[in-house]
Amino acid sequence: GARNMMEAFVGAHAGSARASAGARGMFSRVCVRSRRAEAARPATAAAATVQMKVFDWKKRGNPEYSGRAEVGEISVTTIIPAPGSRHRKKRKGRGVAAGQGRSCGFGMRGQKSRAGNPTRPGFEGGQNPLYRRLPKFVGRPMGPGHKRTVYGLIKIATLNKCEPDSEVTLESLVESGKMTKNKEKLVKVVGGEELTVTGLTVKAHAFTSSAVEAIEKAGGKCVLLSPTTGAVIQLDADEGEAAE
Repeated sequence: GARNMMEAFVGAHAGSARASAGARGMFSRVCVRSRRAEAARPATAAAATVQMKVFDWKKRGNPEYSGRAEVGEISVTTIIPAPGSRHRKKRKGRGVAAGQGRSCGFGMRGQKSRAGNPTRPGFEGGQNPLYRRLPKFVGRPMGPGHKRTVYGLIKIATLNKCEPDSEVTLESLVESGKMTKNKEKLVKVVGGEELTVTGLTVKAHAFTSSAVEAIEKAGGKCVLLSPTTGAVIQLDADEGEAAE
């Protein structure tokens, strides 16, 4: 097959003996080059498979995006938006052909076409605005200097895990693993269920009336702490029950 091809090639290009020799040499060089290309083809195909770009179909072949987001290099710094997902900023006041020329979409006259902020936030043209139509939250202090005291809560269920006749504080509960660390500086003991552990001395910054009743019913004691210094507050005999 190869010899017949060579003879056909030589017959087509040769006009004399010298031309026939030159045609045979040319055919040999072409065959050698084709064999070399054939041998190198698998490696080239493998390399092309590894280096294939991951582009959207509209960006393939675009030299502007070449070399970005290759396989194995996709990260926050190499990914790019999909075509059509990002729009350039609209340039207003640059001629009527741009679509937002002349009045820039604000119309020709009226309060809303003037420079600056025409109305304050919440203004509804003179009608009763939303913030005045809605009812107020009754009982919430509105004046300056009023703020709600936020407590971290200790439940009776947590106290039921403690040892009898022991002293309980937030630090002891966290250290023993019965509670997680509380982000609030003040703690409050809340009731709602029965205390089964007897003889507890509970120290906190506040107690609910139901918590005081449950602790004292089980033979325990409630110790009130100062919210500023953390020291024990000594109560008189008629002030034994702590306020919420």
